[in-house]
Amino acid sequence: MSYFVHESSYIDENVTIGKGTKIWHFSHIQKGTKIGQNCSLGQNVNISNNVRIGNGVKIQNNVSVYEGVELEDYVFCGPSMVFTNDLTPRSKYPKGSEGYKKTLVKYGASIGANATIVCGNTIGSWAMIASGAVVTKDVPNYALMAGVPAKQMGWVCECGKPIKQNLICNECGKEYIKFNDILKEKL
Repeated sequence: MSYFVHESSYIDENVTIGKGTKIWHFSHIQKGTKIGQNCSLGQNVNISNNVRIGNGVKIQNNVSVYEGVELEDYVFCGPSMVFTNDLTPRSKYPKGSEGYKKTLVKYGASIGANATIVCGNTIGSWAMIASGAVVTKDVPNYALMAGVPAKQMGWVCECGKPIKQNLICNECGKEYIKFNDILKEKL
């Protein structure tokens, strides 16, 4: 095997796991899932049916990635953060996968510990969601989001440091431009 699965974890049939990926204690990967290369799934992680996870993704302990959620490359999911996939769940009236709302977490985004991502939204590339935040709407690329419900508190660099008003990162020196409330790296 070109990947590692701890002996206490379960991998269902029809699962693809990329080279260099590590799946730690008490995790469950359900059928139809595709996990990229060099990912790390911590203890007690559940990946539901048909989920797509890109390369270099880090999912910390106690996270469930439900059907309808897609994580692009280099996404970080902090400990005990929560995804949902049904806006109006009822135990007596299950909708099945046809009723799930899609959630997309784009390239390089980070979600802090105990944050909640309400389904049907997109988290933009390199966005950073603060610990404990509750995301109820789409998040722009490079946005720094915090609170309940989450509100944009500013911008964050690809390296993870907040960007000041001059749109230059004091940590790594990357420069950004803003046009119509959209932030892009200056090339």
